[in-house]
Amino acid sequence: MPAPHTTASGPMVPHPVVPLDTLAPTRRELEAAGGTTAYWVYGPADAVNTVVAVHGFRGEHHGLEPVVAALPGIRIISPDLPGFGETPPLPGRTHDIDAYSDWLRAFVEGVAPGAVILGHSFGSIVASAAVAAGLVTPRLILVNPIGAPALTGPRGVQTRLAIFYYWAGARLPRKLGTALLRNGVIVRVMSVSMAKTDDKRLRRFIHEQHDTYFSRFADRDVLRDAFVTSVSHDVSEYAPGIAVPTLLVAADRDDITPIEAERRLARIFPDAQLVEIADVGHLIHYEKPLEAAAAITGFLAAPADGGTR
Repeated sequence: MPAPHTTASGPMVPHPVVPLDTLAPTRRELEAAGGTTAYWVYGPADAVNTVVAVHGFRGEHHGLEPVVAALPGIRIISPDLPGFGETPPLPGRTHDIDAYSDWLRAFVEGVAPGAVILGHSFGSIVASAAVAAGLVTPRLILVNPIGAPALTGPRGVQTRLAIFYYWAGARLPRKLGTALLRNGVIVRVMSVSMAKTDDKRLRRFIHEQHDTYFSRFADRDVLRDAFVTSVSHDVSEYAPGIAVPTLLVAADRDDITPIEAERRLARIFPDAQLVEIADVGHLIHYEKPLEAAAAITGFLAAPADGGTR
């Protein structure tokens, strides 16, 4: 069994497939869009490909590490989104799609101009909005892309409950509202509902990841803004304006965007390739990192005109 993944808080449950203890990222900071962004650099400085990886809602850079560990030889730059993990909120900004898009463009231009852009889940919306708005990149990779409006998916009712949950967290007295948003039981329910694997070791890993990192948001205002952004926008808004080759890595059991919607999304892009991963839901990065990494490696190795409708 792989050695435990160790953090400042102590050893963690190991991933049963990819050993995360082999990762040795360098932590750095960059002034971008008026704020300070914390980010981590993995892989060799002289790598042929550099990828800037944008995590999902309520997450931070640790969430993408299983995929990173399966991509040796690629330089990956993984920031914490403003207001999450170790990156403070952007001063004086509502954390809407314009703020996140502006931030990502400034961050990439400051740390790795011309890098490939990767976005997971909410990060897929941010990445798509930024590229459509002018962020220069040779290729775009979207994992578990939010390909359709959240309220139209198979869990529309659950989305409405989530809207009420985040509304209540923002309206209650600050201490009580923040406690509700960080409630461990609710976080575990979210984790259980997203995990599809029957592997008990992998489920333990997923739940510990969410227990450890899912509540590392700066404050309830940022969380509310980001949630509203996540359910108010989707990748299909930006797809027609993205001309670069795009890879969509989608799951056949994703409750947030069903696979039929991902297939429609692929046809909206001028140049997109869809890879469907079986027997997984919205947690491809945790449950199927090797399959995701294989799709990414193949995409990066293909000629620039190798995308298909």
